[in-house]
Amino acid sequence: MAYNGVLAQYGHLMDLPAHTLPITLLEGNTPLIPMPGLAAELGGGFELYVKFEGLNPTGSFKDRGMTAAVSEAAGRGAKAVICASTGNTAASAAAYASRAGMRAVVIIPDGKVATGKLAGAMAYGAEVIQIKGSFDDALNLVVQISQRHPIALVNSLNPYRLEGQKSSAFEICDTLGAAPDWLCLPVGNAGNITSYWMGFRQYNTLKQSGLPRILGVQAEGSAPLVIGHPVEHPETVCTAIRIGKPARGEEALQAAEESNGRIIAMSDDAILAAQRQLASHGVWVEPASAAGVCGLVHQIRTGQLDPKGKRIVAICTGHGLKDPDIITRQAATPRALPATLAAMEEAILGER
Repeated sequence: MAYNGVLAQYGHLMDLPAHTLPITLLEGNTPLIPMPGLAAELGGGFELYVKFEGLNPTGSFKDRGMTAAVSEAAGRGAKAVICASTGNTAASAAAYASRAGMRAVVIIPDGKVATGKLAGAMAYGAEVIQIKGSFDDALNLVVQISQRHPIALVNSLNPYRLEGQKSSAFEICDTLGAAPDWLCLPVGNAGNITSYWMGFRQYNTLKQSGLPRILGVQAEGSAPLVIGHPVEHPETVCTAIRIGKPARGEEALQAAEESNGRIIAMSDDAILAAQRQLASHGVWVEPASAAGVCGLVHQIRTGQLDPKGKRIVAICTGHGLKDPDIITRQAATPRALPATLAAMEEAILGER
C-alpha cells in the first residue's frame, strides 16, 4: 500500500480543523534503526534504536509538524506563513509554503544559523530576514506580526505543529508493537518533547501501547529547563537547540515529570563525541541531534540509568548535512598523492 505522508496515515488521530487542505512532501515513515553495536559499547543486554528523523524531506523532524501547520493555513486561505528559526524550521516552512504556493517569511537570529539550513530556506524561496538579536527576540517579533497581520505563524506555538509531530510516537509504537521503555531526545524550543508525550499518551489510551520514560537533553550553554530560568545569551555549537527561553518549556517539564523521566544538560564536547560515536555506526546527524544519545551514554555510564532488559529509542532530529561545519573544520586535510598505482598501493596497503 502506498505511503502518502503523516496526514494520510495518522490524520484521523490529529485534532485538525475540517478546512485543512493536505500539503505533503510524503514526510514521516522514517526508519527506526537498530543499533546493536552501540548498545554493546554501553554494556549490552538491551535493545537500542535510533529514530532517524533526518531522513524527512527537508532533513529534519520539523516536516511532520509543518505539513499539518501549512495544511491548516492553506485550508483557511492564508497566503503567507512566518516563523522564527535557528534553521530547521526555516527550511521546512519554506518547503511546505512553496509546495502550497504560499509566501514564506523567515526571521533568523544574527549569525546563529548553520549554513546548510539557511541554504535550504533560500533554495525553497523563503524571504529570509536576519535580526540583531536572539532566537527569542525573533520569536517575539513573529508572534506580534502574526497577531497584527493575516500571516500564519508556523512556529511550535502553533498547536497544529504538535499534532503533526506526534505522529513519530505513533510510528515508533506501530514498528515496535509497543512504546519503548525510554525515549531520549534533544530539547531546544521544547515542542518536540511535548509532542512525543502527547502522542504516546494518546496511543496508549487507544491501543494500550504503554508509556516511555523520557530523557530530554539540553546543551549546557543553553539549558534553561535544567537551571530553572531563561538564559539571556545561550551559547552552544548545537545551533538547533541554542534557545534560551523555550516556547513549550512548561509542557516539556511536565512531560519529563509525568513520565518519571528527567531533563539534563550535557557539554558541547560530550555531544560532539556522541555525534562521532553515532557516525562510527553509520548514522550521521547534526550536532544537536546527538544530544539524546549523549545523555543516554552519560546516564548509563554514571549508573543513573540501568538499561538491562530495556528497549530504548533515541530520536535523532536532523541529518548531518544540515550542519557539517564542525566536521569539516575538525577533519584532517586529505593527503595529496601522485595518480600512480605504486603511490596508491603504498598509501592503502602499506607496501614499500
